[in-house]
Amino acid sequence: MRTNFPVVFLVLFLFVLLACGPSQREKAVGVVANAEAMAASGDTLNAIDLLKTVPVQYPKAKVQIEVSKKIADELYRQLIDNRKAQLVALDKTILQLEEGFIKEKTEFDTYVQYIPKRLNFSQSWNKSFIQVNLDERGEIFLTSHYMGKGWLRHTAIKVYDEGLESQTEKVALDDPNNRKSDFLEYKWEKVSYTQGRSDSLIQFIAKNYQRNLKCAYMGSNYYYIVLEGFNKEAIRDAYYLSTAIKQRKQLQLAISELEKKRSRI
Repeated sequence: MRTNFPVVFLVLFLFVLLACGPSQREKAVGVVANAEAMAASGDTLNAIDLLKTVPVQYPKAKVQIEVSKKIADELYRQLIDNRKAQLVALDKTILQLEEGFIKEKTEFDTYVQYIPKRLNFSQSWNKSFIQVNLDERGEIFLTSHYMGKGWLRHTAIKVYDEGLESQTEKVALDDPNNRKSDFLEYKWEKVSYTQGRSDSLIQFIAKNYQRNLKCAYMGSNYYYIVLEGFNKEAIRDAYYLSTAIKQRKQLQLAISELEKKRSRI
């Protein structure tokens, strides 16, 4: 029986060739190149994740492992520097917005409160008005104050103008945030729309503060006021300040998390 040596030799050659394949070093070089291309296109976080696979998948590619770590470290540095630059700009914005407020913390406050400078309670004690509440965490909500000779027993407020309107969620009469008192012939009602119950209304006022906004107190009886210019502007500025404070917190957390990840490379 004759053996076809050329065919056998060819099969053995192909087997050896396929068995060898790309080395770990060559594969690692390809991964690093792909990661660099991703980073160049702006996909930095995914590029870092890809670089982290090199030591795990190609432990024999010592040089490429070090290269991947150096590139990942540099990408983390760029991300951190970018976030810090954003934080500096945001701090400037917050300082500018804070100029319209007085910071105050009484014995009854857990957090520092931002009080609008133009909202003078000594002039408002005998009026019905809308108060914006903001603290150092960026938590914000509205409080409706009513004073009159009859009970409204209001549980919500609605702000409107020419077909546009928005209102708070209801605060039940037995809710601790719905308070009432009376003195002689006057009735006072104070309703605080906490836990996000006035978020949509705050955004509505901030967006439409230049309009002639009216406010309806909604209860067993109704009462109407026109929002004064300084009151609308105070709500608008408090909304912007609240947003900026929360963004600052998010940036600070993001920077801290990136620094932790960078230290573990």
